[in-house]
Amino acid sequence: MANMKNAKKRVLVNAKKNIRNNNYLASMKTAIKNVERAVVAKDKSKAEDALKVAIKRIDKATGANVVAKNKCAREKSRLTKKVNQMN
Repeated sequence: MANMKNAKKRVLVNAKKNIRNNNYLASMKTAIKNVERAVVAKDKSKAEDALKVAIKRIDKATGANVVAKNKCAREKSRLTKKVNQMN
């Protein structure tokens, strides 16, 4: 356990940031899964709506430095391609 005052504070701050980062990541993954479910169900309008939400969540996670910029771009590109290839 930390003994110094600043070390104790860092433990508290890191725990708070960990919770926030996990929320960003979980929200992003859920949005991605919603798009993929809509694509599998062949529901284009639902997939397009879910894609807008997913892109927003991916960008928020990237802005908070939870995921890297290239992962953000790759995920958005893959999802957009899947939705665009629907009939």
